[in-house]
Amino acid sequence: MALLAIPSFFKIFAFFAFFLVSVFASEWIEYSSNGFATLTHYSLPLDYIASCGCTADSTHYPTAALSQMAYGSSTAYGPACGRCFNLTLLNTFLSVPPFYPPEQKSIVVKVTDLCPLSTAGWCNATTNGPNAAGHYLNFDLAYPSTSISSDFFPSNSSYYGYTDFGVWNISYESVACSGWEGWNDAAALGSVTGQGPASVCCAADPTNSSNTCTSYSDHNGIA
Repeated sequence: MALLAIPSFFKIFAFFAFFLVSVFASEWIEYSSNGFATLTHYSLPLDYIASCGCTADSTHYPTAALSQMAYGSSTAYGPACGRCFNLTLLNTFLSVPPFYPPEQKSIVVKVTDLCPLSTAGWCNATTNGPNAAGHYLNFDLAYPSTSISSDFFPSNSSYYGYTDFGVWNISYESVACSGWEGWNDAAALGSVTGQGPASVCCAADPTNSSNTCTSYSDHNGIA
C-alpha cells in the first residue's frame, strides 16, 4: 500500500509547490529606468549561449546577468533579455572603509543572462526586501572579458592589500542599445540568418513591452 501512496504524495507536494511559486512569481520587481544597484562579476566562457539564448558572438562584447526577480523569469527568456544599461561605479560595499575611485568609470552592457534568486547573495532581492547592500537590482558583469579592459575595476592595493573588491555600489541607466559596443555586429545582435533554434537572441533594442524578447513568455519561468 505504501508504494501506491507515494504517487499521491508527490502529486499533493507538486501542487502545493506550484501554488507557492505561482503566488511568488507574480511579484516580479518593477524598476525605474535609472537608479542604484549592486555590481558583481562572474565567469562566462567566450561564445557561451546564456539564459537569453543570445548568439555566441554577444560574449565578445560587454554583457551582464540581471538578478532574477528583475530579470522576470526563472528558467530562460525574461523581459529584461537584450536590454542595455549604462553602469557607473560609485564605491565599494564590502571594504572597510569604502573605496571611492578618483575617477568614475562607466560601461554599457547588454543583458544576456539571469542571476538566480537565492536565500543569500547579491541576487536575492524580492519585492519583500532588497539585498544586503539595500538594492533591488544586481548586475553580474561577465568579467574578465576580451571586451573589457583588465583595469576596468579601480583599486588601491597598497592600502587594502587586494585588488578585487567583489561588490560595488553603482548607478544604472537604461539606454538605447545603439550605445552598446556590439551594436554594429549583426551576429552579436542575433540578426544574421541561419542561427537556428539554438540561438534566439532578443530584439536588438527591446526598450518597451511591445518589443521584448520574441521568445519571452510568462510560462517560460516562475521564481
